[in-house]
Amino acid sequence: MIDIPAELAEAQVKFNKEAGRAFIAALPDLAERFLDRWELRLAGTPMHGVSALVLPVDRADGTPAVLKLQIRDHESEGEPVALRLWDGDGAVRLLDHDEPTGTMLLERLDSSRMLAHRPDVHEGVLVIARLLAHLHATTAPPGMRRLGDIAASMLERTPAVLERVPDPEARRLVADCAAAVREVADQPGDRLLHWDLHDENVLAADRAPWLAIDPKPLAGDPGFDLWPALANNFDPGDVLWRFDAMTDVLGLDRARARAWTCGRVLQNCLWETEEGRPLGEADLEIARRLRGRTG
Repeated sequence: MIDIPAELAEAQVKFNKEAGRAFIAALPDLAERFLDRWELRLAGTPMHGVSALVLPVDRADGTPAVLKLQIRDHESEGEPVALRLWDGDGAVRLLDHDEPTGTMLLERLDSSRMLAHRPDVHEGVLVIARLLAHLHATTAPPGMRRLGDIAASMLERTPAVLERVPDPEARRLVADCAAAVREVADQPGDRLLHWDLHDENVLAADRAPWLAIDPKPLAGDPGFDLWPALANNFDPGDVLWRFDAMTDVLGLDRARARAWTCGRVLQNCLWETEEGRPLGEADLEIARRLRGRTG
């Protein structure tokens, strides 16, 4: 019997309500089913994030792997598609996949060597930018959720959200982010984006120094992928250095990259306000710093 971490159960209930409860209730049987189906043997302590249970396993031939069990939603359903297309170039390799449940068998990376554990934050930002350069080289396939649709939804929701932001300066920042998105919304891009590449989603491996894990992929402009590396280990005074370094590595037009990074800030502000939570100070500061950049 697989023990379900309490933190995973709590996160599922918080974010997915009844669907999360049902997922947690079904997890032990789901795990046992795929351990048997794919002839896997447990080989370590279970790991988890907010949305998935990850079991270290060995395949029948002794190959190390991990079994990833997660709730299937609009973000996770594109993960196996993206991993197949990337085929290990900058990202963890997909070994097997069950479409109805979203269960995946992945190559096992070294979870003890996470980019977040490295003390040099600037080097971490550059690692992320180099990985994104590999991932963005792929054109997103038909059927992938698209940044253009997300941008249209954000702009439609913005007026109602602005009415609920009490602080005038914060309200102005959110409105400015929406204005920036409006300027680029007709050219949303077609690259295959990771969407969540921060330093805890980068692990070391034997075959490559660093590889990306846990994508929430979509088709869009690479500028929409910069925000996680700006926000983790947040340092207000470092925002522009990180932004400039990443746009240099990726060869991005900075005006477009600023606009789509403001789009990520807008996305977060909409979510927080609609859920009745205060706006994130890091998001507001990122918007403030990028708004002041003219070059």
